[in-house]
Amino acid sequence: MEIKIICHRCKQKFSASTTTEIIICPQCRTVIPNRTPRKQSPPSGGDYGSSIPSLIGKLLKKLCHALKPATAPGLSSFVYPKSCGLDNVGALGNKRAVLCGVSYKKWKYKLKGTINDVFNMRDLLIRYYEYRDENMLILTEEQPDARLIPTKANIESSLKWLVKDCRSGDSLVFYYSGHGLRQPDFEGDEIDGFDETICPVDFLKEGMIVDNDIYATIVQPLTEGVRLHAIVDACHSGTILDLEHYYDNNEQQWKDNKPPSGARKQTSGGKAYCISACEDDQVAADTTAFSSKTMNGALTYILIEVVKANPDVTYGILLKNILERIDKANERGCVGGSGILSRIFGPNITQKPLLSASEQFNIYETQFKL
Repeated sequence: MEIKIICHRCKQKFSASTTTEIIICPQCRTVIPNRTPRKQSPPSGGDYGSSIPSLIGKLLKKLCHALKPATAPGLSSFVYPKSCGLDNVGALGNKRAVLCGVSYKKWKYKLKGTINDVFNMRDLLIRYYEYRDENMLILTEEQPDARLIPTKANIESSLKWLVKDCRSGDSLVFYYSGHGLRQPDFEGDEIDGFDETICPVDFLKEGMIVDNDIYATIVQPLTEGVRLHAIVDACHSGTILDLEHYYDNNEQQWKDNKPPSGARKQTSGGKAYCISACEDDQVAADTTAFSSKTMNGALTYILIEVVKANPDVTYGILLKNILERIDKANERGCVGGSGILSRIFGPNITQKPLLSASEQFNIYETQFKL
């Protein structure tokens, strides 16, 4: 006998057997306990009600056992569920992705749209670019597996997995939706004097992840024939990958972002592209301006809508459309949707997406393809 289930995380509707103790959502892979009442024979010599705690204990024990790492922490030693992709490194297809959304749900000023962003991006990759669930890592605070919570250590491990054994023909995606900050640059490799950072859920304790480290982890190792796209929907995210070139939307030309220190910020032969929500000195919106039903990052929501409407869109037209949509929303005075930012900057947030790359190219002739 089957029952109808609605996932509490992604609201996907699906059917499941009443005899299954643990149900996994086919859309977002959330683990859902089956609370459907089932007839069972009372244990001999005892009251039926007294066995309920025992049954719950067995269920939790099975669940914990399924999620328990095989050995001590260390990416190569983990035995992840197949849906996470980490149990078959080396046997993956030529497309893989890390999708990270941090909501900071225990904070006073949490972000409400980041997890929506992650699953919208997952849907885009699967439907339009032929990525597979088993080749994607999804990190959010809602994940039942502690190794997929977006802590600093987990994000760093996932980024290492993303580029592990990459080879010609591979297409890689790093997506991040969450807080971004800046800090003084002490190495002399930032033109504006600031390093850009992303903020894991535990950054107050463990620290932020700095652009230098992101570059070293997922840009520098890219070999010939490998393509990496990063889409970063966060404040101060403009040059978050430390790529050597960025496109100036006002002057319609590429600009040099090479470190003043002379440090090398190149790949090992591959290509890297990054679309950031805003420039390094700007903030990004978590807003309802584009959807009356859900909160979303402005960059993520518009990018996905543009690609769905025109799958053959070029980088240039994509950037142009994003800028136009943000300007129109600003005219209505409704971009600023996340409480603290709205109070500081008012209802309008000046947010200009930025394209950076490991090498220059014609953005109006090159198709945006993940």
